[in-house]
Amino acid sequence: MFGERRDEALPLYNAVVTRGRAEHWYVAGAVPDTVDGRFDMIAAVLAMVLLRLETQPEAAALSAHLTERFVDDMDGQLRQMGMGDIVVGKHIGKMMSMLGGRLGAYRDGLAAGDLMPALVRNLYRGDAPAGEATAHVAAALTALRTDLDAMPLDRLTAGELP
Repeated sequence: MFGERRDEALPLYNAVVTRGRAEHWYVAGAVPDTVDGRFDMIAAVLAMVLLRLETQPEAAALSAHLTERFVDDMDGQLRQMGMGDIVVGKHIGKMMSMLGGRLGAYRDGLAAGDLMPALVRNLYRGDAPAGEATAHVAAALTALRTDLDAMPLDRLTAGELP
């Protein structure tokens, strides 16, 4: 019963991962193409989607299931890298804390009209690239967040992203 409900978030989660792995983030945005960089980019896209979902009370279950999908995926990725149960649990806890911190930082950055400080701290882990890379990522994430507002919940649930 609960598994079926969790499955409703799979199309949206797959769309988030696909968007987070888009080449432009790593080329024009200079996001490091590493395990950490990919995690950070997927978490940034996921944060934009979760921030959109929090605007609709009826999306609370989808938001929870989407977050559970993220945890399941990260758990599987860590295990594929050879980490054991005890280490995986600690890493998952740390990743969830990081996601929560990013949600707050990106929410505040969007409200202030400036994602740059949050991106430097969270996506680039304090080491911003030279040039317009950060501006590219900030503009693309801001546009994604804005465009998500126009997406009906049923289309998001179906895995459509603007």
